[in-house]
Amino acid sequence: MNGIEEFGQSDVVRILRGTELVMLTTALRDGALVSHPMTIQEVNDDVDVLFFVGLDSGHAEALRQGSAVNLAVAEGGTWLSVAGKAVFEDDRARIRALWTDAAEAYFPKGPEDENLGLLRFSGDSAQYWGVPGGKVAAVAQIVRARLTGDRPAGGTATTDL
Repeated sequence: MNGIEEFGQSDVVRILRGTELVMLTTALRDGALVSHPMTIQEVNDDVDVLFFVGLDSGHAEALRQGSAVNLAVAEGGTWLSVAGKAVFEDDRARIRALWTDAAEAYFPKGPEDENLGLLRFSGDSAQYWGVPGGKVAAVAQIVRARLTGDRPAGGTATTDL
């Protein structure tokens, strides 16, 4: 696995739980890809990720065109791509339980806002690339690689979820 001894579901969960924002990409019926930044509300051990979404938004419309989506994370020397499916859930009690003051900026009517929806992403597989030591080490290794001609340390791994 090119420098990564083990990478599995628990690693995907750990990375996602340490991330606030992800890019969620959806394929439209015509094949066009559309990406939107999304704030994670919750990640469970099965790599189910919950998001709030405006039901009247262009993003929600894109999600209604197909459930196959991808989450992407790029931060601190870590890059993660998780393929899966997304479905809307009608669960007002869950929305209330996940509600935060930050969500009010997007949904000023609060957790009872009829335009506020809950989106559940369920991961199927993940691709990871990382550099030991995080962002600072990644920058140092890239600089060193440019000077020496050697490839930077790091590795990649793929796992089914």
